[in-house]
Amino acid sequence: MPASSDAASLRRQTRLRREYLYRKSLDSSEKNTYEQKRLVREALAAGKPLPTELRATYDKLKNEVDSEDNKTAASHTHIDDEYGNVGLDDPRICITTSRDPSSRLKQFAKEMKVLLPNATRINRGHNRVDDLVTSARSAEYTDLVVVQETRGEPDGLVICHLPLGPTAFFSLSSAVLRHDLQGGAAPMSEAYPHIILNGFSTELGKRVGNILKCLFPVPTNPDTRRIVTFSNDNDYISFRHHMYSKTGKEDVALHEVGPRFEMKLYKIRLG
Repeated sequence: MPASSDAASLRRQTRLRREYLYRKSLDSSEKNTYEQKRLVREALAAGKPLPTELRATYDKLKNEVDSEDNKTAASHTHIDDEYGNVGLDDPRICITTSRDPSSRLKQFAKEMKVLLPNATRINRGHNRVDDLVTSARSAEYTDLVVVQETRGEPDGLVICHLPLGPTAFFSLSSAVLRHDLQGGAAPMSEAYPHIILNGFSTELGKRVGNILKCLFPVPTNPDTRRIVTFSNDNDYISFRHHMYSKTGKEDVALHEVGPRFEMKLYKIRLG
């Protein structure tokens, strides 16, 4: 029975990968068609003659333009499919560390596990990264998060979206754990947090914002007082985790929960 289940899982992964590569191969031709339809729209809107190279295919392009709506009129690539199913189910996160972690990195991983709803922390042992990915994919985790260190200080974060990617690599700096916060950390709520993304306006920024926010499920309670913030300033992303309380009719007070750290993206890899 387990062998049959493994074979079925492998066939499913192969099929999904084949479909993903096929959609990726269509990007070039779809981009060309989108550009042709854009020229047709502009010519019709301005009342100008069609470009000569489009006259032979005008009827087909005009029918496609007439049948489009606000969503289908935009150009899409395989990148748009990376998180196409997000929101249908809550994310399930698997968190682990680099090999032979220090006590500080273990504590950091524990705090990341509490920070991310529906997360599970596992011991790395001597497993290779590709073995971890295969196991996490088989267990139907949506993301694998690996925290890394140098001389006991957390300095790396890898987020691998499953089953087909992308994988984002971040450097970490100025990590402050909960028990190191000045004045002590506020109690940690288990409610799904609201996510604030600040400064992710470029195309790359939107993609990175997707990678980060999709680690968290959609809040079931709109009145939750837990807030997670990713603020991008000159390619450095500040992470903060707060609870808030009302101190007046229109006034609120922020209470830092932790941990806190700075992130900097240095690579995104397909798969």
